[in-house]
Amino acid sequence: MSFSHQTMFPVLRNILRLCFSFFILTGCVQIVQAQTKKPKFKVIAFYTGKNDQAHISYVHEANQFFPKMAAENNFTYEATTDWSKLNAQFLSDYQVVLFLDTRPEVPEQRADFQKYMENGGAWMGFHFAAFALTPSAFNQDWDWYHEKFLGSGQYASNTWRPTSAILRVEDHKNPATKNLPDTFRASPNEWYRWEHDLRKNADIKILISIDSTSFPLGTGPKKHEIWHSGYYPVVWTNKNYKMLYLNMGHNDIDYEGKTNKTLSHTFDNKVQNQLVVDGLLWLGTGKK
Repeated sequence: MSFSHQTMFPVLRNILRLCFSFFILTGCVQIVQAQTKKPKFKVIAFYTGKNDQAHISYVHEANQFFPKMAAENNFTYEATTDWSKLNAQFLSDYQVVLFLDTRPEVPEQRADFQKYMENGGAWMGFHFAAFALTPSAFNQDWDWYHEKFLGSGQYASNTWRPTSAILRVEDHKNPATKNLPDTFRASPNEWYRWEHDLRKNADIKILISIDSTSFPLGTGPKKHEIWHSGYYPVVWTNKNYKMLYLNMGHNDIDYEGKTNKTLSHTFDNKVQNQLVVDGLLWLGTGKK
C-alpha cells in the first residue's frame, strides 16, 4: 500500500497538531497542579525593624531570603510589624511563628503566644528576640519566655565588632543540624553571652556552640568585647516545645564611616542557611 505526497502531508499535519495539543494540555495541567498544590505549612514572621541599623539590615535581608525558601520548599511566608496580630485567632492559621528581632511587649500578646506554644505551635527566634536586660528598653519582665521557654535569662555581654566564628555542632540527631558538618564558619555576628548556664537546664538541648578555635573572638576596642575563652551556646531548643533559637541576626554596619552601609550578610552563608531551612522544615512538619 502506498501514499502519495498529497495524501501523506495532511496526515502528518494532523498528527503534529495532535501532538502539539497534547503537550500544551499536559503543560497546562502541570501549571494548574503547581498553582493549586497545598503548602506544607504557613509561617508568620513578626518584627519591629527600628533602632539598630544592624538589626534593620538583617530584617530586610530575612524578608528577601524566606520568601525564596518558601517557594523552593512549598510553604508560605508572611511578615508583619503589627504585633497586635499576635493573638489566638490570628495565630490559629499558622503553624510556625518567627520573631525576627524583638518580642511582644503587651501582656495579652504574650499570654496568647504562650498558649500557642503550649498547644503545639512552633517558633523560631533570632538574635535580639532573646534579649532582655533590666534596666533597659527591654526589661526582663516576662519570666515564662526568658526563664522557662528560652532558659537563658537576661543578656550578660556580647562580642564586638561583629565577626565570624567557627561553630561546633553538638547534636547531629536534631533535624535542624542533621545535614551540617561537625564545625563550620558562621556569618559575621554580634555573639551574646547569657545570665544562665544552659548546660544545667534539663529542658534545654544545646545544638550548636562556639568552637574554641574561634578565640580570640571580637576585635574590640573594649577589652571585655573580645572573648578569649569560655562556653557559649548559640543554637538550642527546649524539649517541651517545638522551638529553635538562633543567636545569628546582626549584620556588620559601617558606623565609623557614617554611611550605614551593610558590610556583612547573615544569609550569605550556604551551611548556615541549611541550618535555618532544615530547622524551619522541622518546625513546620515535624514533632518536638
